[in-house]
Amino acid sequence: MTAPVFVVEHLASGPEFVLDGPEGRHAVSVKRLNPGEDVVLTDGRGRWAEGVVKTAEGKDRLVVTVPEDVREEPAPSPRITVVQALPKGDRGELAVETMTETGVDAIVPWQAARCITQWKGDRGLKSLAKWRSTAREAGKQSRRVRFPEVAEAMATKQVAALLAGADFAGVLHEDRNSPSEPLATAALPDGGTIVLVVGPEGGVSPQELAVFAEAGAPAYRLGPSVLRTSTAGTAAAALLMGRTGRWS
Repeated sequence: MTAPVFVVEHLASGPEFVLDGPEGRHAVSVKRLNPGEDVVLTDGRGRWAEGVVKTAEGKDRLVVTVPEDVREEPAPSPRITVVQALPKGDRGELAVETMTETGVDAIVPWQAARCITQWKGDRGLKSLAKWRSTAREAGKQSRRVRFPEVAEAMATKQVAALLAGADFAGVLHEDRNSPSEPLATAALPDGGTIVLVVGPEGGVSPQELAVFAEAGAPAYRLGPSVLRTSTAGTAAAALLMGRTGRWS
């Protein structure tokens, strides 16, 4: 079993680091870590260090011995961003969780025309906070040291601008009347950025498809079956991870 990951705001080199607050409470009272056990400290932005528990104090304070060499994980290439249409209920958090575990680098909530869920006012702020919290916790659970960025919700025009600047852009869309190219055989870049759009349960509208196609993002399909919006992004990300060599 790999060492548990804990998030710190500022990670400095040794000789000791005090983990307190919510992370310290989780380490001491939930994980019940003992002296001599290994931990990983990270800022979630690529800086990380392996440490060894020196002592646990009270219910929320862990003293960790940290080596002098704080490491920096390079940004992965190509960078993979998934534009995720807003699903119903808590399926949005499910999508964020599994895409984070898979290795996606950025997630963009998208208010598509056929989305039933609407992010407006306080509800939108709370929903975005949930997505970001989910990405953080899933990043820790999957032992990542560079967590995915979760952007603020975008409208279709903003998504089109994002697609236009990518080295590879596509929209997951299945249409029996107009067969799309398989994502499994699409020509992918060796580096740069990949941006993939996942539509809502009702599908991407013809108007949105036209806007995205004009921005350089044609439609692609995953396979013969139609996946739910909360799982399509994860399946596509796994395919891209394998094809780009990031899982090699």
